[in-house]
Amino acid sequence: MAAVIRTILTVFFVIDCIALTAVVLMQKGKEQGLGAIAGGMTSASDSYWEKNKGRSAEGNLKRATRVMAVLFIVIAVVLNMKF
Repeated sequence: MAAVIRTILTVFFVIDCIALTAVVLMQKGKEQGLGAIAGGMTSASDSYWEKNKGRSAEGNLKRATRVMAVLFIVIAVVLNMKF
């Protein structure tokens, strides 16, 4: 029974790894880079975008990344346990 559970968790782990990699690669990079440290200016449209970022596709990608990262850690810990 333990071998079946380990196999199922391993399959979910591989699927989560592939999905996590794809979601991270779909996200946009930070465009400002080090310019943000020097006090880059933001326009009014940027502030509006920042307020509504959670409802956008980028916000959904961030949320999915967090969920899959937590799932990755939990499955990795469970697979490492001896049972």
